[in-house]
Amino acid sequence: MEAMSPAAQPMIKVAGICGSLRKGSYSRGLLGTASQISQESINGMKIEYVDISPLPLLNTDLEVDGKYPSAVEAFRHKIMEADSILFASPEYYYSITGALKNAVDWAARPPNVWADKAAAILSTGGSFAGVRSQYHLRQIGVYLDLHFINKPEFFLNTSLSPEMFDSDGNLLDESVKERIKEVLLSLQAFTLRLQTGRIADAQPPDF
Repeated sequence: MEAMSPAAQPMIKVAGICGSLRKGSYSRGLLGTASQISQESINGMKIEYVDISPLPLLNTDLEVDGKYPSAVEAFRHKIMEADSILFASPEYYYSITGALKNAVDWAARPPNVWADKAAAILSTGGSFAGVRSQYHLRQIGVYLDLHFINKPEFFLNTSLSPEMFDSDGNLLDESVKERIKEVLLSLQAFTLRLQTGRIADAQPPDF
C-alpha cells in the first residue's frame, strides 16, 4: 500500500496508547517505532503518545457536576482531538491490561469520545503474541463504535527473538518495522475513508 502524494494528503492526528506502564516495555518500543516511521516516511500522519499512567481507577464518585478529574479530562481531550487511535499492548491473562481497560472505560464515559474513530493494534508478547488480547480489544471496540482496520494484523512473538529489542525496549528488527509501516498506511487510508464518508453524509440530498 502506497502513501498519497504530499500535496493531496491531509494531516491526520493519531493518539498512540500503550497498555503497559513499564518504561522499557516492548509495547512502548513499538509505539516509539511507529511514531518514528510516521515522521520519516509517511506523509500526512502524526502520532502523539498519550500517557495513561496518571489516570485514577474508574470511580463514578469522582465525576462531580458533569466534570471528570483533571487527568481524565486531559486524556479525554486528547482522544477527542485525534482522528484515529493506535493501541500497543501486551496480553495479560487472555485479555488486555488493567491499565488499558481503565483508560478505555474513562474515555467511554458520556460523551463517548472513542466513537467513529479509526483504530489499529500492535500487540506483542510470548507464545500467542497478544492474539487473544487483541481480539478482546476489538470486541470492546464494537460497543464503543471504534472502527478497527481489518488488515494487516500485527502480532509479534518476542519469545522467539528477544534480540529484536535493545535493553531500553527500542525495536531493532528492520523487517518488523516494515510490518508496522504497513499497519500505519492501512490506518491512514481507513481514517481518510471514514472522514470522507462523514463529509458525504453531511451533505444535503440532491433530488
